[in-house]
Amino acid sequence: MISILRGKIVADNGAKIVIMTPGGVGYELAVKEGLTRIWKSGQETEVFTYLAVRENAMDLYGFANEEEREFFLKLLDVSGVGPKTALHILSLGSVEEISSAIAKGDVEYLNKVSGIGKKTAERLVVELKDKVTNLLPVHPEQSEGSHAVADAIDALVAMGYSALQARDAVKMLDATGKTSDQLLREALRVVR
Repeated sequence: MISILRGKIVADNGAKIVIMTPGGVGYELAVKEGLTRIWKSGQETEVFTYLAVRENAMDLYGFANEEEREFFLKLLDVSGVGPKTALHILSLGSVEEISSAIAKGDVEYLNKVSGIGKKTAERLVVELKDKVTNLLPVHPEQSEGSHAVADAIDALVAMGYSALQARDAVKMLDATGKTSDQLLREALRVVR
C-alpha cells in the first residue's frame, strides 16, 4: 500500500496532480477540488495517499493531511460511496464542516455533491452519525457560529457564486458572534 509520497509536483490540472519522487518515479493522484490552489507546480510536498485497486485500474488519491484520509476511508465504508464520490464529498469543505453536517443530519448539504442522491445522503447520515461526533470540537458556543457560516455560504451559492468561492470568502472573515446576515454582507465585499 502506498501511504505517503514525498516529491515535487510536476503537473496539475485541477483534479489531478503528478508528483515526481526523488527516485525518478512520477505518481498521478486524484485530489479534491481546490487542493491544487494550495499545491503549485514545482513545489516540494508530502501527500497522504490511498490506493484503490479494481479489476481494471489502480487509482491513487491524495490528501493534504492524515485527518482527510481517515475521513475518506470512513466515507468508503458507506454502501454506494466509491472513491470518486468520497473525494467529491471532501470538496464540500473541511472535515469538521462535513462531519458537522452529518452529525446534524443535513441531507441537503450532502446532496450538493455530484453523484449523491437523497437516499445515499441519508445513508451517509445514518451510517456515519455516530462515527463523526468524535471529529467535532467540544465548543457549544461555536455551533451557532457554524450555522451562521453555513447559511452565509449557502446564500452566496444561491447568488451564483461557486461553493469554493463562497467558502473561501467566508473563511477569510471572523465569524465570532456574527449572524449569517452580517457574514453575508462582509463576504460580498471580499468575494470575487
